Amino acid sequence: MKKIIIMLCIVVGALQLTSAQSGSGYGIKGGLNYSSNGSYISSAEQIKHSDRNIGFHLGVFAKFGSKLYFKPELMYTKTSSEYNNANLDIQKIDLPALVGFRLIGPLSVFAGPSFQYIIDSKFDDIDYDNIEEDISMGLNFGFALNIRSIGIDLRYERGFNTNETDFISNNGLNIVKIDSRPDQLILSLSLKI
Repeated sequence: MKKIIIMLCIVVGALQLTSAQSGSGYGIKGGLNYSSNGSYISSAEQIKHSDRNIGFHLGVFAKFGSKLYFKPELMYTKTSSEYNNANLDIQKIDLPALVGFRLIGPLSVFAGPSFQYIIDSKFDDIDYDNIEEDISMGLNFGFALNIRSIGIDLRYERGFNTNETDFISNNGLNIVKIDSRPDQLILSLSLKI
């Protein structure tokens, strides 16, 4: 009988822990991005793929629903990619519009489009403004774990459309194109307030 009562208390306690962030609300979030910004194509060199680097994001979110939910987010994101001693740094505003489904207890899965607006981009400390599209679209999908007012999610993001940037280096002898669409893993910590 004692074992049954203890098990019942554990189950009730676990349900209390997981139900706090299951409803509608809003909050803040932040985390790390492990990203690559596409291929480097040069008229003087071979195609290079970037090394993945760590960036970060900060923002806010809203959540509507419980079992099936809609979660729009607004985030500032900074990514960096390295191409043989040269870095491509991108700062952007991300607007994911996610639809999620709570599977069991605190675990849920989600997916949805993400709209990006590129604020600034630099390649090896050279500012350039000739990105084909300042606004692009991608896809996010992943899973989340929510306990009380704290949430952790891991997602993958991939840009849909090719978004190349052109610039000239070596006194006009080398024409370089960089595909700036994102390809990244994103780890976030959120706090519902």
